Amino acid sequence: MNLPYEWHIGWRYTRAGRAGRRNGFISFISGVSMLGITLGVAALIIVLSVMNGFQKEVRDRMLSVIAHIEVFDAGRGALPDWRATAEAARRDTRVVGAAPFVLAQALVGRGDELRGAVVRGIDPREEANVTDLARAQQPLLSRLQAGEWNIVLGVELARLVGARVGDKVTIVSPGGQVTPAGVVPRLKQFTLAGVFDAGHYEYDSALALIHMEDAARLFRVEGPTGVQLRLSDVHAARAAAGDLQASLGPDVMVRDWTRTNRNWFDAVQIEKRLMFIILTLIVAVAAFNLVSTLVMTVTDKRADIAILRTLGASPRSIMGIFIVQGAAAGIMGTAGGVALGLLVALNVDVIVPAIERALGVAFLPGSIYLISRMPSEPLASDIVPIAVISLLLAFAATLYPSWRASRVNPAEALRYE
Repeated sequence: MNLPYEWHIGWRYTRAGRAGRRNGFISFISGVSMLGITLGVAALIIVLSVMNGFQKEVRDRMLSVIAHIEVFDAGRGALPDWRATAEAARRDTRVVGAAPFVLAQALVGRGDELRGAVVRGIDPREEANVTDLARAQQPLLSRLQAGEWNIVLGVELARLVGARVGDKVTIVSPGGQVTPAGVVPRLKQFTLAGVFDAGHYEYDSALALIHMEDAARLFRVEGPTGVQLRLSDVHAARAAAGDLQASLGPDVMVRDWTRTNRNWFDAVQIEKRLMFIILTLIVAVAAFNLVSTLVMTVTDKRADIAILRTLGASPRSIMGIFIVQGAAAGIMGTAGGVALGLLVALNVDVIVPAIERALGVAFLPGSIYLISRMPSEPLASDIVPIAVISLLLAFAATLYPSWRASRVNPAEALRYE
């Protein structure tokens, strides 16, 4: 018996019902096994795609507000000459932009409403070299003029303190000033010149932008406390930061965006690995349902196996027939799962809002998940391993039933037929 004939019989058993009665459809029990594999593979692709999309969305929105690399004075004071530091950093060909800044934490509020915030003093003309937010909001940030004491707040921060454009907003500096009555906090009123919406709740609710010279006067520093750098490749930030730290020397501290939010990104990677393992177990359970399917098929086809053996089929050929049957179910289930998973993953932005409207719920409150819509990014680096693992599990599930079929004794099987 040649290989094509084994394929023919194995495929016929996959499509046939009992005793060779062809119903034109895949048998019920084989269909259930394939459906289990399809759903397991699809679930794995959808979940990993959503996690990839969530990570990319948060990362992109985060990097629209912050620079790829920040260079601070090692003593956390003002840089002696920020232009010299920026020029030295630009010798690295990966650095494509630089801008000074003053960074401090303070209380921002209006009336009795005070909120902790990060106050960043910027030079509006230079800031566009390093952040997408400054490029997109150039007319807004141009209102930050030295000495005019204007301020731009994140949209959520403005809402939390109850401030509107044109209102007076108070900044309470963490360092007080000594008076005969004791230490009194330094207060300064700013005029709210506008609000920005970065789409990232952490920054929309806790970032305030003022002019760099105003920030230096408010926080009593002699100049910029650091330099922001933009890279040509955002993924090279960690390597570039290490090289810049070595070239700029110990007088400065270099920090890249992956370290600024290291805990969050590490948590996402760990969660992704755990979800991959958990959902792979679901695929494994579905794949090993093929064992029971093939065992039942072998029991049902004992007479057919005995006849094939008497016609000269070898045990190896009998084993090949049932391996083909199980592999066909695994291939179709995997292919169906990949197709279904990609179909859902590529249309999550349509499917999820429809479900939210139907149920009247919000799956991603912005205050908790940083973004308010369900993103998705299917990656070949995830889909290919999922398909390969599913096929390997399905193939492994065929080994025992096919071996059992090859051990059928023709005389014993035909005795009661």
